[in-house]
Amino acid sequence: GRFWSGYRALQAGQRRGTRPVPPHGDGKGRDVERGPPGPGEEQQPQPGPAGKEEAAPAPKKRRLAAGERYVPPPRKLSTGVSFGAAHFAETSYYFEGGLRKVRPYYFDFRTYCKGRWVGRSLLHVFSTEFRAQPLAYYRAAARAGRLRLNEEPVRDLDVVLKNNDFLRNTVHRHEPPVTAQPIQILAEDQEVVVVDKPSSLPVHPCGRFRHNTVIFILGKEHGLQELHTIHRLDRMTSGVLMFAKTVEVSKRIDEQVRERQLEKEYVCRVVGEFPEHEVVCEEPIRLFLNKVGVCRVDPKGKFCKTIFQRLSYNGKSSVVKCLPHTGRTHQIRVHLQFLGHPIVNDPIYNMEAWGPDRGKGALVEEHRSKQSLDILGIMEEDLNSNAESKDCGDSSDCAKPVQADPSSGNSCPAEDAQDAERDTQDAGRKDTAACPLKFQERRTLCVVECKMIRRDPSPKELVMYLHALRYKGTGFEYCSRMPEWAAEDWRNE
Repeated sequence: GRFWSGYRALQAGQRRGTRPVPPHGDGKGRDVERGPPGPGEEQQPQPGPAGKEEAAPAPKKRRLAAGERYVPPPRKLSTGVSFGAAHFAETSYYFEGGLRKVRPYYFDFRTYCKGRWVGRSLLHVFSTEFRAQPLAYYRAAARAGRLRLNEEPVRDLDVVLKNNDFLRNTVHRHEPPVTAQPIQILAEDQEVVVVDKPSSLPVHPCGRFRHNTVIFILGKEHGLQELHTIHRLDRMTSGVLMFAKTVEVSKRIDEQVRERQLEKEYVCRVVGEFPEHEVVCEEPIRLFLNKVGVCRVDPKGKFCKTIFQRLSYNGKSSVVKCLPHTGRTHQIRVHLQFLGHPIVNDPIYNMEAWGPDRGKGALVEEHRSKQSLDILGIMEEDLNSNAESKDCGDSSDCAKPVQADPSSGNSCPAEDAQDAERDTQDAGRKDTAACPLKFQERRTLCVVECKMIRRDPSPKELVMYLHALRYKGTGFEYCSRMPEWAAEDWRNE
């Protein structure tokens, strides 16, 4: 069979005036002598199945001029996001003081050069777009070999970026803690998984969160992988959260969402005595602080409609049922703020920065509110983190992840006795055990985070009194239990 396959391939090559590339080494079309192509080498064509014409050989890459940098063609990334065992093995959880914590780990953030970066130096991009860290930090990262351009270490930040340039930034990640409350599975079948999401957990990786997310916890602790997000809840919002197990189910339910056939019911506890009668709020909402995703009522915003009905009042605060007819960002929270009854412990919309009335009826002047919120450094993912010094954020701010790299070696090496003794003498180090990096590695890989001294939030500080109680669509309805803070006689205020 091998002889006749080679003979037919030879005939096909003669008909086209070309010669097939013979297999080498193992006889299976793998060239074990040449090995995989290196940077700047072209991929050699392999013989196709017998009787089929081979693809035309790839054009030869032109020879680079002296000093010219090779820029590879863009890689084809799979559509969608899927996490597997390699991603889940990057680190592990531990529980302490009612909190779920993630052991620090290495991670590669990767991105292609944006169109607006072309022709600009890497130093200029860092200084204008990624200001979470000082330039000295990025220079140190380059010296330590953490920054790579087209898989080559970046030695000079003055290098000018080109189209298709590929950037990789290795960081040591410290994720914020979340509540230790387990994720309860409300329903599961061949089509969907429905869970009761605790407050403080993001739905999927974002910002400083990766393993402390619903997607990762379900994958690591329940073996549920390749879930498709149907809808999302704010990180601080708890309650019913649905995932589809297949693309077809996701599209079917998403169609109901677009046609507004999905009924959603929330409960919350708000400041003051909410009116007894039904309240309908149709104020338009728009985003006005893009950096942190803060919204406000504005005539130029998008149409919104929420129906509110008071369930109880305990003399200080009210439990209110909320029926959103649209799904704008922070819709319920913004409408309640506008009505003068913000959620009791809302870390954004019940802040003094909005003025003495917390934005009731209309916000304070936009430039004033922006200034106040910017000064406070409001980022919802960092609220209640209780940092004793200002959190500079991940060094990963310089590049959002395109796709996780399972081979990046995301594990923390254990300290030896000598390093542990040195750490004990390190003044001001409160959380040495939380970052088991060797001394030299910590100096180069964890300049900011490993030296950050934080007070852990209490589990109570990680709960916001807004809960998704019920989701109903064509052929399904899922409910969760009422949270304890929604009890009529609840007094923990």
